[in-house]
Order: sequence, then C-alpha cells, then structure tokens
Amino acid sequence: MKSIIESRHLLKHPYYQAWECGMLPASSLQHYAAQYFHHVQAFPRYLSAIHSQMKTVEERQSILENLIDEERGTENHPELWLRFAEGMGITRQEVMASQPEPAVRNIMETFLGSARNSAAQGLGALYAYESQVPQIAEFKIAALKKFYLQNQTPADQQRTLRFFEVHRQADVYHTEAVESLINGLPAEQKAEAEVACKKAADALWSFLDSMPIQA
Repeated sequence: MKSIIESRHLLKHPYYQAWECGMLPASSLQHYAAQYFHHVQAFPRYLSAIHSQMKTVEERQSILENLIDEERGTENHPELWLRFAEGMGITRQEVMASQPEPAVRNIMETFLGSARNSAAQGLGALYAYESQVPQIAEFKIAALKKFYLQNQTPADQQRTLRFFEVHRQADVYHTEAVESLINGLPAEQKAEAEVACKKAADALWSFLDSMPIQA
C-alpha cells in the first residue's frame, strides 16, 4: 500500500504545492477550511464503524484509542479544526452552516462506505489518510507561519495551528497501529484493504482538484 500512497501522495498535488509556496489567496484557504471540516467532523464515525467490526478486544482497543483522541473533551479535533478556520478568517458559524460539495461528499461516502463494508476495507481507507497526515501537518505548519499568519500574535498562531500540531505527532502512532492491524490480516483481506486504500487516496486527491488555487 505504500506504493499507492507514494503515487497519490497529497504533497505532490498542485493545490498543496501552491499552499507551500504562499500562493493561495485567503478566499481559497477559507473555502478549503469550510469544506474539509465536513470530513473532519465525520472522521469519528469512520472509526466507530471500523471499531464495531474488529473481532478481538486488542484490535478494538487499538481503534478506540484513535477514536478517543478524535472526540475527547474541549480539544476534540472538530473543535481544533474550527479554530484553524477562524485563523483563516472565516467564522465557525459560517463553516458549520456550509453545505458539503460533491468532492468532500465523495470523501465521506468513500471512507464511511469502506468502514461499513468490512474491517479490512475500513483499515485500508484509514491508512490512506493517516499515513500522510504527519508530513502534511509539518508542511502546513511551516507554510502557514511563513506566509499566512504573519499578522497573528504568537498565542493566536498557536491556536490556529493546534490541529496540525496534534496530528503531526498522534498520527505517527495511529499509522503504526493501523499498519500492524493490516499486516495481521489474511491475504484475501489484505487485498481488500489495498483496494480501499486506493479508493480513499483517489478521493482525497480529487478533493484537492476541486479547490480553487486562484481567487
């Protein structure tokens, strides 16, 4: 599956490359923040669906740790994403009132569908996302600080970047856990996971295709 991610790694996408160079207008980042929120908000549901299909306590505990990280307390991940959106100049009310467009609906349907179809497919989709997140979070933090957050105080920058700071660390461990679960699958189910991984990677890539690079 690593070859699938390498061929579709989101850091190769023109949208993220423009982000990394400071070329995106504020309106594009605001649109991105509003649309991607729907995926972030739905992510715990993917994990719940996978968790419900794992057969052993140990397997369920592995997914449960991830789910707890997503939803626990006032620093839950949808909340952290809303703080990022606010740092980009769009209110949380506007984000929550936004309607998911086809590209993000495709992500949500792909991930939730895989997670409900089988544990193997759910794990494959999860790997497509979480294996990329630490690198992506690193680049976003650096680019946001360099190009987009110069007018924010250090405290405001910290608040804006908290989602990515959390994910560049936590998803290293989550990816290792998911990879271990996939490696423990029989060959037929590993093939299922691989197919789901490619579908999820394609959905994530297509979402960035839909994002405007110019105002």
